[in-house]
Amino acid sequence: MISQTDLSNTAAYDVKGMDGLRQSAKAKDPAALKEAATQFEAMFINMMMKSMREATPQDGIMDSQQSKMYTSMLDQQTSQNLAKRGTGLADVLIRQLSSSNQALAADGAEAPSPRSSSMAQALAAFRQQQGALGDGAAGATTGKTLSDKANATQAPHVRAFQEKLGVHAEEASRTTGIPAKFMLGQAALETGWGKREIISRDGSSSHNLFGIKATSDWKGKVTEAVTTEYVNGKAQRKVEKFRAYDSYADSFKDYAQLITNNKRYEKVLASAGDASTFAQGLQKAGYATDPNYAAKLTKIIKNSLVG
Repeated sequence: MISQTDLSNTAAYDVKGMDGLRQSAKAKDPAALKEAATQFEAMFINMMMKSMREATPQDGIMDSQQSKMYTSMLDQQTSQNLAKRGTGLADVLIRQLSSSNQALAADGAEAPSPRSSSMAQALAAFRQQQGALGDGAAGATTGKTLSDKANATQAPHVRAFQEKLGVHAEEASRTTGIPAKFMLGQAALETGWGKREIISRDGSSSHNLFGIKATSDWKGKVTEAVTTEYVNGKAQRKVEKFRAYDSYADSFKDYAQLITNNKRYEKVLASAGDASTFAQGLQKAGYATDPNYAAKLTKIIKNSLVG
């Protein structure tokens, strides 16, 4: 018979089962601690599987929102089954939390919940024990940056561009939810992989990676540059004012603020899980006047960048 806290043979999305686990955990039942650790292990495995899915093409003729939903449910259940067999993470969590509980009990303090800092410490210990879960897709979930994953198969200028800006892109990704390589792709398109950066009056770089213009509400530094704009489908050369920054990090930060704070880009943020949809959303929102902007950006993201 399955106990109240035994989730090993239930669906990963069983809300009632999770509620029962919470109630048992409050009672500080050792069995509940084991189940909580196992469930956390399942969640961690599911995160890895999600990253693996995102790293593979999902725009085939058989792909749809419905197929993605059922695939996600399958991954959740698979994660539950793998956690039942065990990868070692649950055991580390149990040891860490049990020792913390005993230490606090000796001092008369209340034992921490599974969401306490002890959980983070246990996870860190597990990563060290397993060598950051090895190579490949699993390693992508353990803090590796895009610059770490740039490989020898890339063209040298592409690899150099990604290594140079990868950290800043990932920081902006945590703010916006947009994949870092999507933003790197846009920066590459706007600057020609860094070869056509907007130059300030004194000859130094403006650090403007995204071609953001200096409108009347901009209070920072400004520089002028010749740019190509499309009017009724025809290219025209114009002199425009652009924003200038002190660093590439500032450029990514300003881009993140522009995308998240401007209502015209709401649909772009909502479609940040797919490169083609993301690029098309930017073009429809009026980010650029080039009629081929979406196609160019999609090609760069899918064919040139890793991550």
